Amino acid sequence: MAKIINGEIGQFVPWYDTDGNEINVSDGGIIYVDGVYHWYGMQLRDLPARGGGQGGQTTLTGVAMYASTDLEHWRYEGIILSCVNEPGHELCGPMRFERPKIIYNAKTKKFVLWYHYVGYPGDHGFTEGTAEAGVAVCDTVNGAYQWQGHCRPIDEKGLVRDNTVYQDRDGSAYYIYDRQVGDDRCLHIVKLSEDYLSFTKEYRRLDVAFWREAAAVVYRNGYYYMITSDLTSWAFNQAKYFRAKALFGPWEDMGDPCVGDEDQKTFHSQTTFIFKVEGRDDLYIHMAERHNTESFLHCSYIWLPIDFHDDDTLSLTYQKEWTI
Repeated sequence: MAKIINGEIGQFVPWYDTDGNEINVSDGGIIYVDGVYHWYGMQLRDLPARGGGQGGQTTLTGVAMYASTDLEHWRYEGIILSCVNEPGHELCGPMRFERPKIIYNAKTKKFVLWYHYVGYPGDHGFTEGTAEAGVAVCDTVNGAYQWQGHCRPIDEKGLVRDNTVYQDRDGSAYYIYDRQVGDDRCLHIVKLSEDYLSFTKEYRRLDVAFWREAAAVVYRNGYYYMITSDLTSWAFNQAKYFRAKALFGPWEDMGDPCVGDEDQKTFHSQTTFIFKVEGRDDLYIHMAERHNTESFLHCSYIWLPIDFHDDDTLSLTYQKEWTI
């Protein structure tokens, strides 16, 4: 039985690994392989939010990973995708491997890691290298991922902002991202190639998800659900979720999933990922992050069970502490 401690709404509660060090996996996800949960994310710095590559929201190390069999005790596995200390290199830090997500390709037997790539010095921009989709691969889930480069889905005009990756039941995979062209920002879904390493020409613009980001997708009982946030930089905002019978839509606006969220700020957090607890028929966990803009090393991880209802809606209710 695992105990999940979220703390009071607005409180920053540290999570520690089995060595007693603070877990540092910003905006990542969970992948379950051979009886082990692997939790990964970008390793941030003990600095506030600043520009010019001096902010804690950038990384000098890369994407870190932890392992657990019970979702409570986490062992540090190391950096799986590394920055390099080489000026001019595309992985030179400070930079960002933002919102990394891993899926496994059964045909190629490769683990594929997609992320929002922002090159040195790690500040979001409009020029090449500051708003891209990046990809890396590995033969093992917790090995050293090999960088494969970066690009933009659909066309070069569309800047890449927050992203996620979703693997469907038939093995097909999709890159879901906040695409920006000028002042137009909207979620798009792009189908990945069979090896998951590039983009096909199949995509959809989700007009209903205009001005939304930080998407997380789950399928249950004939419906796809997508939980998202508004675009307010590091300021917390109201969540909204969408529902569809097919991944390419049409998607239906279902409103705010958060119950009792009095100030409508997603319990002072932002969605990062949704995963299913193995061995439990209907337990899905909504992962969110409470970004600490005074020190990104000390962000909080907010895990809540998703409540699915008989009318195929869902909701999230805040719990300071709960057990699996």
